[in-house]
Amino acid sequence: MVRQSQVHGVIVIARNGDRSEFYQDPKTYAPEFTETTPLGEVQSHQLGSLLRNDYFNKDSASFVQGIKSDLIDTHQISVKVKAGGEGPVVFDSAIATLQGLFPPTPKNEMTLANGTTIIAPLGGYQYVPVETADPSNDRSMESWTDCPAFQKHVENFYKSDEFKKKAEEAEPFFKGVKDFIFGREAKLENIWNVYDFINSELAHNQTYAFRLPPSYKDQAQGWADYHEAGVFASKDIGSIGNIAGRTMMNTVLRALERIAFDGDALQFMLLESSYQPLMSILAMAELTKDHPELAGIPDYASALVIELRRGAPPDTRDFLRFKFKNGTHGFETLRAFGHHADIPLTEFIYRTEGHVIGDTNRWKAVCGASFAPFGVELPALPTIGATQVGQTAGSCIFAFFALFGLFILSNVVRRFRTRKAEGRLRLPGAEVSEKLLPSAPASARADYGAVSSRELGHEWGHYSQVVATSAA
Repeated sequence: MVRQSQVHGVIVIARNGDRSEFYQDPKTYAPEFTETTPLGEVQSHQLGSLLRNDYFNKDSASFVQGIKSDLIDTHQISVKVKAGGEGPVVFDSAIATLQGLFPPTPKNEMTLANGTTIIAPLGGYQYVPVETADPSNDRSMESWTDCPAFQKHVENFYKSDEFKKKAEEAEPFFKGVKDFIFGREAKLENIWNVYDFINSELAHNQTYAFRLPPSYKDQAQGWADYHEAGVFASKDIGSIGNIAGRTMMNTVLRALERIAFDGDALQFMLLESSYQPLMSILAMAELTKDHPELAGIPDYASALVIELRRGAPPDTRDFLRFKFKNGTHGFETLRAFGHHADIPLTEFIYRTEGHVIGDTNRWKAVCGASFAPFGVELPALPTIGATQVGQTAGSCIFAFFALFGLFILSNVVRRFRTRKAEGRLRLPGAEVSEKLLPSAPASARADYGAVSSRELGHEWGHYSQVVATSAA
């Protein structure tokens, strides 16, 4: 009897569930606010239940060896969630996924000193710590916004001969669909917003669903798949087009190293994000090479699972197995980098680690935004010769420091003259100058809320809130 490899750890990269219409700028991919729907929460909850059945069920062939299945051990679980410009939709999906993964259990109880047994709310609800990644100070989950090099990549894609040819082919579709997108720009550059509007209305608006010609949804999906793959899924693993996957891959590699090291308790990580990192990682690892149908936009609540498996003797190395679930479909095993079986962990790290973007400084260098704060665009330098630019910049710096020095000097002189002119004896204690002012009405007084944050020492050097999942 041949012994099968055993699962020792799992990383799940999941897309958020259904939400309202989501607009993205066609040139910069700057996002606008969107909201979670009950349908999206159900989709994510179902994903969590499926993952629990596969990896936390002792009777499953994929059961994670040594993991606590009845009551969560927070040392074995790690959750990181994208908190980008779309609002809380990804966070909401993560909470729903966790509710499916770790359902309430009466075992979540304690006995007080007086003998009273207390069960957690909602029949033993399990609270899981969640780390959020806000792109204003952590680019690991949303690295493509405010990135000049990425914007140039999108611009070059639009200028390519292939794209122009596709745009001509798509003209009949855009002419026909114009009456069903209500003023939205009917161009291939804007196909994401056209597709997302159609997709959202079909799911949420019965009147719209009754009136839209049947072929328009599939056509919009096909053109959007082409568009987003051209933007976020490059065949060149180190391309700026894969920036969404290159930043997230750093988190993946660090987690795999922790899981493989027997002295670390981590065995399960959930990375909840939007569709862009999924598309990039599928392309980077060549997972769609034998499955071109998966090269498009993943459906809501899709997930890529990376299993770390330990081989049976005599080959006890660590291997990786990739499984992908596209929306409501079941998990399908994919092969990385042309392998016909599981890929050794060491080989996967060797092939990818040179292309990952692991910290903020590296992200700035790749994006060409080394001196720009996140979300702030610096004005372009004048289009003159390189020597003149350097001289101009040097002159500006010198003038700035000269003015700053004069400002400091003038303040020192003014304070000296003021004290000399006073010529009086200073009594011990603080001096108070009082001036009676009319009291402001209560309605005009500022009311400041309290904000608390906890610094987590991750490689990105960011502040992340640690949030307990709730039943809401």
